[in-house]
Amino acid sequence: MKSEKSTALISYLGFIGLLIAYLNNIKLESDFVSFHIRQSFGLCLTFFMLGYLVGSFDSWMITITFWIFIFALNIYGITTAISGSKKPVPLVGVFIQRIFKKIS
Repeated sequence: MKSEKSTALISYLGFIGLLIAYLNNIKLESDFVSFHIRQSFGLCLTFFMLGYLVGSFDSWMITITFWIFIFALNIYGITTAISGSKKPVPLVGVFIQRIFKKIS
Protein backbone atom coordinates (compact mmCIF):
# COMPACT_ATOMS: atom_id res chain seq x y z
CA MET A 1 0.00 0.00 0.00
CA LYS A 2 2.91 2.35 0.64
CA SER A 3 4.08 2.18 -2.98
CA GLU A 4 0.49 2.76 -4.12
CA LYS A 5 0.23 5.90 -1.97
CA SER A 6 3.53 7.26 -3.27
CA THR A 7 2.54 6.56 -6.87
CA ALA A 8 -0.83 8.25 -6.32
CA LEU A 9 0.95 11.23 -4.77
CA ILE A 10 3.36 11.49 -7.70
CA SER A 11 0.42 11.70 -10.11
CA TYR A 12 -0.46 15.15 -8.74
CA LEU A 13 2.95 16.63 -9.65
CA GLY A 14 2.05 17.99 -13.08
CA PHE A 15 2.25 16.22 -16.40
CA ILE A 16 5.63 14.61 -15.74
CA GLY A 17 4.40 13.20 -12.43
CA LEU A 18 1.23 12.03 -14.15
CA LEU A 19 3.26 10.23 -16.81
CA ILE A 20 5.54 8.61 -14.21
CA ALA A 21 2.56 7.45 -12.15
CA TYR A 22 0.81 6.07 -15.23
CA LEU A 23 3.87 4.10 -16.32
CA ASN A 24 4.38 2.84 -12.76
CA ASN A 25 0.73 1.79 -12.50
CA ILE A 26 1.12 -0.44 -15.54
CA LYS A 27 3.20 -2.69 -13.28
CA LEU A 28 1.00 -2.26 -10.19
CA GLU A 29 -2.45 -2.39 -11.83
CA SER A 30 -3.97 -0.78 -8.73
CA ASP A 31 -7.52 0.60 -8.69
CA PHE A 32 -6.46 3.14 -6.03
CA VAL A 33 -3.66 4.52 -8.20
CA SER A 34 -5.87 4.51 -11.30
CA PHE A 35 -8.45 6.57 -9.41
CA HIS A 36 -5.88 9.22 -8.50
CA ILE A 37 -4.35 9.22 -11.98
CA ARG A 38 -7.79 9.96 -13.43
CA GLN A 39 -8.32 12.71 -10.85
CA SER A 40 -4.95 14.29 -11.59
CA PHE A 41 -5.45 14.08 -15.35
CA GLY A 42 -8.87 15.66 -15.02
CA LEU A 43 -7.47 18.47 -12.87
CA CYS A 44 -4.77 19.13 -15.46
CA LEU A 45 -7.36 19.31 -18.23
CA THR A 46 -9.58 21.52 -16.07
CA PHE A 47 -6.62 23.81 -15.46
CA PHE A 48 -5.94 24.26 -19.16
CA MET A 49 -9.56 24.57 -20.25
CA LEU A 50 -10.53 27.05 -17.54
CA GLY A 51 -7.16 28.79 -17.80
CA TYR A 52 -7.84 29.59 -21.43
CA LEU A 53 -11.16 31.19 -20.49
CA VAL A 54 -9.71 33.04 -17.49
CA GLY A 55 -6.91 34.41 -19.65
CA SER A 56 -9.40 36.13 -21.91
CA PHE A 57 -10.68 38.27 -19.01
CA ASP A 58 -7.28 39.95 -18.54
CA SER A 59 -7.95 40.63 -14.85
CA TRP A 60 -5.48 39.81 -12.10
CA MET A 61 -8.28 39.29 -9.55
CA ILE A 62 -9.93 36.61 -11.68
CA THR A 63 -6.55 35.02 -12.37
CA ILE A 64 -5.60 34.87 -8.68
CA THR A 65 -8.99 33.37 -7.81
CA PHE A 66 -8.51 30.75 -10.51
CA TRP A 67 -5.04 29.82 -9.22
CA ILE A 68 -6.34 29.50 -5.65
CA PHE A 69 -9.19 27.29 -6.89
CA ILE A 70 -6.85 24.96 -8.79
CA PHE A 71 -4.31 24.92 -5.95
CA ALA A 72 -7.01 23.99 -3.41
CA LEU A 73 -8.29 21.14 -5.59
CA ASN A 74 -4.77 19.77 -6.00
CA ILE A 75 -4.10 19.98 -2.26
CA TYR A 76 -7.37 18.12 -1.62
CA GLY A 77 -6.35 15.41 -4.08
CA ILE A 78 -2.91 15.11 -2.52
CA THR A 79 -4.32 14.79 1.00
CA THR A 80 -6.77 12.10 -0.07
CA ALA A 81 -3.92 10.20 -1.76
CA ILE A 82 -1.80 10.43 1.39
CA SER A 83 -4.67 9.29 3.60
CA GLY A 84 -5.33 6.32 1.32
CA SER A 85 -8.93 7.19 0.49
CA LYS A 86 -10.67 7.47 -2.86
CA LYS A 87 -12.74 10.64 -2.44
CA PRO A 88 -13.29 12.67 -5.61
CA VAL A 89 -12.29 16.31 -5.54
CA PRO A 90 -15.17 18.75 -5.00
CA LEU A 91 -17.08 20.21 -7.95
CA VAL A 92 -15.36 18.30 -10.75
CA GLY A 93 -14.21 14.97 -9.30
CA VAL A 94 -17.34 12.91 -9.90
CA PHE A 95 -17.60 14.21 -13.46
CA ILE A 96 -13.92 13.43 -14.08
CA GLN A 97 -14.28 9.87 -12.77
CA ARG A 98 -17.41 9.25 -14.83
CA ILE A 99 -15.80 10.45 -18.08
CA PHE A 100 -12.37 8.83 -17.74
CA LYS A 101 -13.55 5.55 -16.26
CA LYS A 102 -15.38 4.86 -19.53
CA ILE A 103 -12.18 5.48 -21.47
CA SER A 104 -9.85 3.24 -19.45
